[in-house]
Amino acid sequence: MVDGEGHILTAGHVVSRLEQTDVGTSDGKRFTAKVVGRNPYADLALLKVEDAKLEPIEMGDSSGLKVGQFVMALANPFSSAVSVTSGIVTGVNRPIGGWWRFSVQDAIVTDARLNPGYSGGPLVDASGRMVGMNVAYMSNRGIAVPANTIKKSIEKMSKGENVKRAYLGVVTNAMEIPSEVAARSDVDQESALMVFSVEPESAAKKAGVRLGDILLKLGESRLNTIEDLTGALTEDTIGRKTSLLVMRGEELKELSVTPASK
Repeated sequence: MVDGEGHILTAGHVVSRLEQTDVGTSDGKRFTAKVVGRNPYADLALLKVEDAKLEPIEMGDSSGLKVGQFVMALANPFSSAVSVTSGIVTGVNRPIGGWWRFSVQDAIVTDARLNPGYSGGPLVDASGRMVGMNVAYMSNRGIAVPANTIKKSIEKMSKGENVKRAYLGVVTNAMEIPSEVAARSDVDQESALMVFSVEPESAAKKAGVRLGDILLKLGESRLNTIEDLTGALTEDTIGRKTSLLVMRGEELKELSVTPASK
């Protein structure tokens, strides 16, 4: 539970495309919960149960997490007894993407082992406050969506809306800008994104982006990595004209792009 109105948070891949599911409590009670909102770009789903007197977990402030801080991962795998693993935070604000088809821009990385069934369970600090939600386990590290990202998503999902993401319509890859080219072009960053394709009728196409362009900045965000571009394409940029700085050959061009909704 994340509030007193019957809202329950879980990982999006746990409920998949279901519109409703069963929810069980530790005292054996079962409820029918409706999926009221999703953030498919952070693997979040918000459920709601009616007329259930459940106590919400205390939500912490994930911005204060430090590397080395003690955390615990809680779960109820396969509807069995509560299970807990523990560890320390090994990284914060990490852009993580992978085989589970979503990316977490400000992921919390821990060495707490996440066994099957841990997805959607809370990551809590030593005081029992929820600082994240566990969503994946890779390379012997647990990946969690931070609590502050969750809070922002809940504001929208609780209204029955899905979180959207802006979309340019380009395929890119990170590249290192040769120092001599950067010097001649007056570029003050070492890496950027080269465009390998542009979708027809996309926002990028309409803005004049071409194959071979090197994307440097979107608005005020430097585009050193693909994760930088993903992070810059927030829902707030949908339908809003934004400057896009590109390098074409050795010439800098500032285009005006209006990201679409994905």
